[in-house]
Amino acid sequence: MRDAWRFAVGTFTALPVRAPEHVDRRVTGLAMLLAPATTVGAGLAWVVLALVVGTGLLPAAVAATLALTVTTLQSRALHLDGLADLADGLTSGHDRERSLAVMRRGDTGPAGAAALVLVLLLDAACLTTLLRDPVGTALAVVALAASRLACAVCARDGIPPARPEGLGQGVAGTVGRAQLVAASVGVATLAALAGLLAAHLARHGSSTWWLGAALSAAVVVAAVGGALATRRHAVRRLGGITGDVIGAAIEVSLAVGLVAATIALSLA
Repeated sequence: MRDAWRFAVGTFTALPVRAPEHVDRRVTGLAMLLAPATTVGAGLAWVVLALVVGTGLLPAAVAATLALTVTTLQSRALHLDGLADLADGLTSGHDRERSLAVMRRGDTGPAGAAALVLVLLLDAACLTTLLRDPVGTALAVVALAASRLACAVCARDGIPPARPEGLGQGVAGTVGRAQLVAASVGVATLAALAGLLAAHLARHGSSTWWLGAALSAAVVVAAVGGALATRRHAVRRLGGITGDVIGAAIEVSLAVGLVAATIALSLA
């Protein structure tokens, strides 16, 4: 378990950790399942920013930008890099080898730049609304944690690597279907509890406070759906997953989750 934690934190965050003493498929698979827990620090930062917005000291738009900055710094922008690389690769043509070659390059093309701008604008617009409200903040943090389920979604057994090296090769097929379902249910359960608590504290006495729980679980489902769609499209085009596919799936999952959270907030 210790090696899995080190692998997860070292891979998905910029936090300094010791290298795992032993890495095998069991360790990497467990690390993919632990990925949602690596968002705790960024999630707390989002909550603090929401509290500052509540005091009137900081406009929500500024807080949203800072929230995304914190998350980007925590991940060393690796997920955004994966999104840009996958967008460039998938728009370079229908030849698998050409797409993979484009994804290996260090530069960012028009498709990658457009994907980054559009996704970040969407995230910021959603957070500007969500961070103004306690329930919205809870839903935003739920979307953040749920987006990391994309790691397990991409590493599910039966999904091959697209190339014989890299992160994709190391984690492909390491997560069992039952493990993925259990992780998703676990995150949805914790999300429901967080949403219930936030709704109850914010709107005590309302007959609809329980909606926070249901809507939080719905955000998890939406985020997982975004990851599944990204993985399916990438596997169909590339023949498997790569580290870039995992990063892109995380960013798409986060954007879908935040949009779902914004819609959910209007229903709460």
